[in-house]
Amino acid sequence: MGIQEEIKQSHFRNAYQKAFLNIMYTNNWLDEKVRGMLSGEGLTKQQFNVLRILRGSYPEPLSTLQIRERMLDKMSDTSRIVDRLIKKELVSKQTCPNDKRLVDVIITEAGLAKLESIDKREFRIEETFNNLTEEEADQLSNLLDKMRANEVEKTQ
Repeated sequence: MGIQEEIKQSHFRNAYQKAFLNIMYTNNWLDEKVRGMLSGEGLTKQQFNVLRILRGSYPEPLSTLQIRERMLDKMSDTSRIVDRLIKKELVSKQTCPNDKRLVDVIITEAGLAKLESIDKREFRIEETFNNLTEEEADQLSNLLDKMRANEVEKTQ
């Protein structure tokens, strides 16, 4: 079903407005799927993102600043998210030996096990892309990168 049918709008100002609304609609649709996957795990999307970032750097720790730079949601309060993950014993933190002003965060064995459990079900999210060939998925990703590149150039 196309975006016109989904939101019951037959006319768009132009192709850019249609693409914008389609991206927003699809983002919310994917968001619901991810939330559903994580609901039984007791994790938010932001907590899941932090765990994946820390797994990617494991066994090296990261500062909260480094985590924030890598997060998908740049507006997240990284310190609060880390504190909640500490309470769940999925990460631990310690003062950085090189700079006492920084805190190093590392994923725990329990955090790695939690991600491994989620990894076994993550294919369900990837299945939402089954209507696309790998080439089309790559093209979609490249087009989205291209769209954001214009904004990056403006800020530099």
